[in-house]
Amino acid sequence: MQLIGSQMSPYSVKLRSYLTYKKIPFSWVERGLRTNKLFQEHAQVQLIPLVVFPDGTSMQDTTPLIERFEAEHPDPTVHPPDPATRFLSELLEEFGDEWCNKLMFQYRWGPKSDRRSTGDRLARLMLQGHPLRFARPVFARFIVRRMVPRLAFAGANEINRPHLEASWRRTVELLEAHLESRSYLFGERPAFGDFGIFGNLVQASSDVSCGAYLRAHAPAVLAWLGRMEHPAAVGGFENLDGLRPTLEPLLAEQVAGRFLAWTVANSRALAAGEPKTRLEFDGSLYEQKTFKYHAWSFDQLRDKLAPVRSNSDLAALLDRTGCAPYLDADPSAS
Repeated sequence: MQLIGSQMSPYSVKLRSYLTYKKIPFSWVERGLRTNKLFQEHAQVQLIPLVVFPDGTSMQDTTPLIERFEAEHPDPTVHPPDPATRFLSELLEEFGDEWCNKLMFQYRWGPKSDRRSTGDRLARLMLQGHPLRFARPVFARFIVRRMVPRLAFAGANEINRPHLEASWRRTVELLEAHLESRSYLFGERPAFGDFGIFGNLVQASSDVSCGAYLRAHAPAVLAWLGRMEHPAAVGGFENLDGLRPTLEPLLAEQVAGRFLAWTVANSRALAAGEPKTRLEFDGSLYEQKTFKYHAWSFDQLRDKLAPVRSNSDLAALLDRTGCAPYLDADPSAS
């Protein structure tokens, strides 16, 4: 099995971490000019990672990929046995993929020092082993010019910048408090949610601005990111009562207050045919392109909630943290 990705792709390193933990054999193929022919032979969309199976079939979306691998290789499981805790892990996986990506992207392509560093590193990886590698400075500038206009697609625009920067700082602060007393988000072994958040945060840690912030303020988060490069089960999953004191603030403030609020607004904008999603955070406008994919992934998350919706512990926690109104909302309502 081949995993075609990039060292600088959050979803590539997310899946690599998972496969490493599960001890599923794969070969890493860095996507670049030298390997582009292989990528194009199997890619359905121009996104990484791309997994090419031994029979020649391929898949590209990391969440369905992990779910497939989990069914084929159930041990060691990344799902806590408690149904309530399992859903929270699945919720954090979606939060990591869809919201933490915005936080990383805002800084990676926002400040000039980050842009220059990112462009240079991407150019080096893309030109690795290629005759054009000596043109790296020119290629790096081309990458920056190509990527900066795409900031708006991830919601990283001047209107949203204060919201995303504040959300980054608070998310790191809440994760720091949660990870000070445990090795992984749900105890002493990695869960589904760890991989989702890890991918984007480990990318942020390699960037200029976010890396400096993490080194100054988040030693426990950095230690967790290090563990997630080669994750290992060093104990069991923690019970929900033990997780609540530091997990609930993250769920209330960032998952419900930011991510799920935007998620429901996006689904409603899509249902109404609105090209842009608009909502308010703390009395200020947040605006970005409406995404069909995220409406689909939110439906998938709600499908995972359906079998455990009657779980009293989960219902109480979702109510307390303000997640319930969004998860129960009618996405087609205006």
